[in-house]
Amino acid sequence: MLTKTVLKEQIEKFPEQFSIDELIEKFILIEKIEDGNRQSERGEIITDAEMDKEIEKWFE
Repeated sequence: MLTKTVLKEQIEKFPEQFSIDELIEKFILIEKIEDGNRQSERGEIITDAEMDKEIEKWFE
């Protein structure tokens, strides 16, 4: 979950003019990165070998 502090920091980095779509895309990206960081902290990760096996399944 995003915090107002993070959102404010990101808005400050935007140019003076921007589209709502750009803003939403940036916030979605930030949220996904933060979710990934939290998953990593909780040990919810897979090894490279496990990832390779999953990718192989895509091409079967």
